[in-house]
Amino acid sequence: MQTMAQVLYYAVTTLLESGHEAVYAAVERPLQFAQTAAFLEILHGLVGLVRSPVSATLPQIGSRLFLTWGILWSFPETHSHILVTSLVISWSITEIIRYSFFGMKEAFGFAPSWLLWLRYSTFMVLYPTGISSEVGLIYIALPYMKASEKYCLRMPNKWNFSFDFFYASILSLAVYVPGIEYL
Repeated sequence: MQTMAQVLYYAVTTLLESGHEAVYAAVERPLQFAQTAAFLEILHGLVGLVRSPVSATLPQIGSRLFLTWGILWSFPETHSHILVTSLVISWSITEIIRYSFFGMKEAFGFAPSWLLWLRYSTFMVLYPTGISSEVGLIYIALPYMKASEKYCLRMPNKWNFSFDFFYASILSLAVYVPGIEYL
């Protein structure tokens, strides 16, 4: 949670001081760290350290890793878009509230009613904002993927296998529609 609070602080202060074009540069490293470390939530669920179902955690963490590394890190052309700001702020606030809520429940056996309200009410704004930002950034990156052919494996090769990141990203956009309820 501390890292996402840092990401939120950097995002908001940079937005106010320099505009949305500079937000990604300000949050890049802590965002990458926080989202990559979130992979541990999947492992913790698999080994039984936490009760969260892997089936719910995997799509959420997977989409965030895809956006963090497969889109934002891989395609610098997306960095100055305003959707980066809405994405980072949505993710940060969501994680801060979630970790605060579950931290209070773990430490004290309950969470204050205002935190319970925040936990289950802010999603009405943050969820559509975050998902729209994710989908928008994937869409914005598509022309750069196609032109660069980054992460593409063409045949013939020794594995006799072909992969195209551009088409995989289009497929991920198609999965967002039915998968929204799991993210």
